[in-house]
Amino acid sequence: MKIGLLLSGCGVYDGAEIQEAVLAMLAIEEAGAECVCISVNKEQHHVINHLDGSEMPEKRNMLIESARIARGKITDIQDLELRDIDALVIPGGFGNAKNLSSWAFDGPAGTILPEIKLLIVNCINVGHPIAALCVSPVLIAKALEGSDLHAELTLGTSSELSPYDINGFHAGINATGAVPVEKSIREINIDTQLKIITAPCYMMDASILEIRNNIRMAVEALLTLCA
Repeated sequence: MKIGLLLSGCGVYDGAEIQEAVLAMLAIEEAGAECVCISVNKEQHHVINHLDGSEMPEKRNMLIESARIARGKITDIQDLELRDIDALVIPGGFGNAKNLSSWAFDGPAGTILPEIKLLIVNCINVGHPIAALCVSPVLIAKALEGSDLHAELTLGTSSELSPYDINGFHAGINATGAVPVEKSIREINIDTQLKIITAPCYMMDASILEIRNNIRMAVEALLTLCA
């Protein structure tokens, strides 16, 4: 079984969240499946200095940066055939909201890259399960916006500590037609009808061990839906 891992760069503030990406790769392999890393051959929105949060005067390519996480073994989304994977995992990171969509700047009124929308919609249409971690449920929400499909999605819970505005995110995905669900770092949400799993991960104030457990729950549920 082959599980796609969609990466938006390398680094939480301008690409894919590295710890979530690596822990997802580990969970996939531990479950006996093969991880297929995927990215987009386009420039990132910008480059962030991860020491101080400042914007750097340079440009970087998502595919090249994602190859850092994949140790060079990565597939351009344009070369991916749906038959190449059985399911899809999308780690978090600001790259989902800056590079793969414009959610970080425009909220629910933002856009999504056409190739990302196509991949997500095609996976759902053929019954390939999707696990969206951390902030990546915003991509699911944008991909399905305007359709008759109203995915149940979680980005966390407002009842526990979070560095982000969970209520704001949930209001945003609700505006696109998705159905927000409150879940803690100890939980995942499973939309059994659309085969979409969402896990809060670093949307919540959590340790790396809690993140690992949350991702492992999501991947195990994903593989169950593949059966």
